[in-house]
Amino acid sequence: MKAIIIEQPGDVNQLIYTELEKPIAGVGEVLIKVKAISINPVDVKTRAGKGIYGRIKTESPLIIGWDIAGVVEQTGSSVTKFKIGDEVFGMIDFPGHGKAYAEYVVANENQLAIKPGSVSFEEAAASTLVALTAWQALVENANVQAGQKVLVHAAAGGVGHFAVQLAKYLGAEVTGTSSAKNRDFVLSLGADAHIDYHNYDWESHPEEFDFVLDTIGGDNIDSSILVAKKGASIISIPTGLSETVTEKAKAKGVKGYFMLVESSGEDMQQIASLLEKEELKVSIQQIFPFAEMKKAHLQLETGRTVGKIVIRTT
Repeated sequence: MKAIIIEQPGDVNQLIYTELEKPIAGVGEVLIKVKAISINPVDVKTRAGKGIYGRIKTESPLIIGWDIAGVVEQTGSSVTKFKIGDEVFGMIDFPGHGKAYAEYVVANENQLAIKPGSVSFEEAAASTLVALTAWQALVENANVQAGQKVLVHAAAGGVGHFAVQLAKYLGAEVTGTSSAKNRDFVLSLGADAHIDYHNYDWESHPEEFDFVLDTIGGDNIDSSILVAKKGASIISIPTGLSETVTEKAKAKGVKGYFMLVESSGEDMQQIASLLEKEELKVSIQQIFPFAEMKKAHLQLETGRTVGKIVIRTT
């Protein structure tokens, strides 16, 4: 099968195309013929030696990527949830060795869900890591409730555009940040208000938010604390919270913490249901062929992607 491996971390030239043996499904696993792959900032970071690289660097061959959609081609013994021919999607073995940059992927059946018939393989692949991150942050960690005020940073990005929709589904009043050019897109997701993060004076605005989802990190966490109510929660996705910022949050009576998304077929089923009911919709900026993975990484590195980048494998 065709696959992309990494022999050492670095720039996009470390994405090496090769031929490997097709894997075999083990106990409790299914073999999937991949139709589409979604890429995320963690892919770029891992390729460069950061992100998840430290966890998987001893793997050989090392194949990055976690988001897939495809068709079940083989089932291992004890598999009960899927059969050959099922169209499935999921985030595979995150934060471990997902091996998604390949024509075939083996996945534990407990990390997958049936793809809704109304959703394309490309849309399904794009609705995995980012949608799961939004779900696990808002529902399982923050327990966002109807009537609460929620702030979503980078609301036009992968996680952000799902988080806005999910928060609205939960009944929250949602404010999203982005550049001015993406204002209309953020509002089209259902956001009640928009903040242009360029030159925004956070100190002059009231402490009004019950929950803040920070997908940017760095100094952005300080801004989040400024507008968070006492008793509010702030979840930081990319960088976690330094001890200094944690203390700042604590001093104000705000709970600040880092969250790392984890593979979950049960949560994927929740996402599948919301996609099927059109409560969630994915925005795909661009689809690249498998042969142009390097170009896809370069696009993601610009930091200006609206929605998602997807790779079509067939």
